[in-house]
Amino acid sequence: MIEPISHALLEDPNGRVRHGFFGRIGGVSEGLYRSLNCGHGSGDDPEAVHENRARAMSACGLSSTVLCTAYQVHSAEALTVTEPWEREAAPRVDAMATATPGLALAILTADCVPVLLADRDAGVIGAAHAGWRGALNGVLEGAVEAMQGLGARMSETSAVIGPSIGAASYEVGPEFPPPFLARRAQDVDLFAPASREGHYFFDIAGYVARRLGNLGLAAVQATGGDTCAEAGRFFSYRRSVHRGEPDYGRNISIVALGP
Repeated sequence: MIEPISHALLEDPNGRVRHGFFGRIGGVSEGLYRSLNCGHGSGDDPEAVHENRARAMSACGLSSTVLCTAYQVHSAEALTVTEPWEREAAPRVDAMATATPGLALAILTADCVPVLLADRDAGVIGAAHAGWRGALNGVLEGAVEAMQGLGARMSETSAVIGPSIGAASYEVGPEFPPPFLARRAQDVDLFAPASREGHYFFDIAGYVARRLGNLGLAAVQATGGDTCAEAGRFFSYRRSVHRGEPDYGRNISIVALGP
């Protein structure tokens, strides 16, 4: 059975905003991709991926025909969305915003940080794919700016950080801290020494929360969950590498405006 994760910050009793963070449970894929793999970029059967996406959208009360997913490239680019597109025409961006009723924005991840945002009163939603590079270079700010362009107010916008790789699972090399600390030295507390000399454990979800918290949003909270450590719940790129697996599935996070 499909098991989306929801958060009270984005729950809407009027049904105007719908959302869900989906892991690997409840789909039809097999093998490495079992079972709710929603990534067309994987080597999975495209028909299985299509069915999995349809199931996730059904859990949000919408058809898969209104699902908008981008070709994610770890950029800081954000796009205002007014209508869905064909898969082959997916824009190369990592954040989206819309005020169009009936549309759903979705982020695909396999350790990176998915962020869903909404100003329920204004009827504006956003979604961001925050890998370390995108987060460092401003993808979160890009998502919020795109929402503002559609009438969202930062003081009324809530953001929820979905499941991603946990700090205890995300070991990085010596080249990692300098660009982050050059931007803001106080972020040194997000890097904890690892057992290997010059290596660190990086709290990327904490970094994303901090960047969002500096924007003056109404609230920023996280669902929790470590995609790398929780093999039964989530797909993970890093876990697949550690296991020597040739490929991996993708988790999907959806936010939608009801029709």
